[in-house]
Amino acid sequence: MPQDNIGEQKMREVLAKLKVLYPNDGTALKFGSIFQLSVAVILSAQCTDVRVNMVTKELFKKYKRPQDFVQIPQKKLEKLIYSTGFYRAKAKNIKGLARIVVEKYGGVVPKKMDELIALPGIGRKTANIILSEGYGIIEGIAVDTHVKRLSNRLGFTKSQNPQVIERELMELAPSQEWWFLSNALIWHGRRVCFARSPNCEGCELNKLCPSAFVVKNTSIQYSEK
Repeated sequence: MPQDNIGEQKMREVLAKLKVLYPNDGTALKFGSIFQLSVAVILSAQCTDVRVNMVTKELFKKYKRPQDFVQIPQKKLEKLIYSTGFYRAKAKNIKGLARIVVEKYGGVVPKKMDELIALPGIGRKTANIILSEGYGIIEGIAVDTHVKRLSNRLGFTKSQNPQVIERELMELAPSQEWWFLSNALIWHGRRVCFARSPNCEGCELNKLCPSAFVVKNTSIQYSEK
C-alpha cells in the first residue's frame, strides 16, 4: 500500500477512536461573542485555558465589546490580565485588535483568514480557532503545542513547524474532520498524552502510536522519536 494511503488509513483509525473519547468537545475557552473569543485566544498564548477562563470571567463582566477595550487604559488592562503571563504584550495586542475592529470593521471581527492574521496578536492558529469556533468556518487545523506534540508522537509528521504540521494533517484528514481533529488532539494532550510522562498505558491510541510500546505485555513505556 502506498505510504500516503497508509497514513490516511491510520488517520481514519485515530479519528474513530478519538470520536469515542471526545464526541462533542470543542474549545474549553468561555466567551459570549466572537470578539470575546478573540480576546480569550490571545490570552491563551503560553497559558492554560483554565487560567484564561478565570481571568475572562471577571474581565468580560465589565468589558464586553471592542469599544470597551479601546477605552480601557493599557496599564489597567495589564493588571486585569497579569496572571495569564506576557501581560504587557497581550494587553497591547488586545487594545490594538479592538481599535482596528472598531475603526476598520465597524466593531465586527472579520471572518476572512487574511484579514484576521493581519490583526495584532492573531496568527494562523488563532485565526483558525476564531473562524471555526466563532463563525463555523473551517479553513484549516489549529496547531497548538498539544496538536504539535501528538502529531509527532503519532507519526503523522516529523516537523516542528506549525504551518507544515497543519498542511500535512490537512492532507491526511478529510476537511469535514479538521475542526474535530484539532480539538480532540488538544483534549487528548491535556488528559492523556502529557508533555512529560504521558499515560501510554491508559491511552486508547497506544496500538496506533509508534512512540508507545509494550514491554513484557504489561507495562507500556514512552520513547520520544
